[in-house]
Amino acid sequence: MKPALLCIDLQHLFASPDGGFFTGGGLGSFDESEQTYYFTTLEQSVLPNIQRLQAVFRDKGIEVIHIRTRSKTRDGRDRTYWHKKRDLHSTPGSQEAEFIDSVAPHGDEVIVNKTGSGPFGNSVLQAHLHQLGISQLYCCGVFTDESVESTIRAAADYGYCPILIADATATASEQLQLECIERLNGRFCEVADTKGLVEDLQQHLRSVS
Repeated sequence: MKPALLCIDLQHLFASPDGGFFTGGGLGSFDESEQTYYFTTLEQSVLPNIQRLQAVFRDKGIEVIHIRTRSKTRDGRDRTYWHKKRDLHSTPGSQEAEFIDSVAPHGDEVIVNKTGSGPFGNSVLQAHLHQLGISQLYCCGVFTDESVESTIRAAADYGYCPILIADATATASEQLQLECIERLNGRFCEVADTKGLVEDLQQHLRSVS
């Protein structure tokens, strides 16, 4: 099976303290304690783990695909109903749509823009995966129990083999993180950790470039 690393919503909207999700006060926003937990986890473990993953995937010539929330229109009228209801808005050229520098795309890596939580129903992701011959999806990013979970569930239904890299994802609390992993593991995906996956890739996978 040909693999790819999916990096989900690693943009200012969701992964920066000044992102609109955290400053707008919309439906479902994190409270102060949740923000503290989330950004501590993000900075101390999740972003460094994603950097490690991106580095080894690139070294092995494996596709790294970046999925972000971004509307095609300035007023966001193409967003899904729930993104409108939650006032989640990221427009072309905006700071909200920009990737976090430490895990941003390199070179001509594929960027997929979605207008809802999961990308399969509202983006060109599936077409890209088909064109690239990819069937195994290693998933990292934010939020574990929202966009990451939506991506994994849909991927499983579409016949892909998703793998959740648990310590390369984050959400509002440890409890929500563990509950999400338990929901998905063995039903919609397999679960891996960064250290084991990196070691496996370094030891067993030859470059496919």
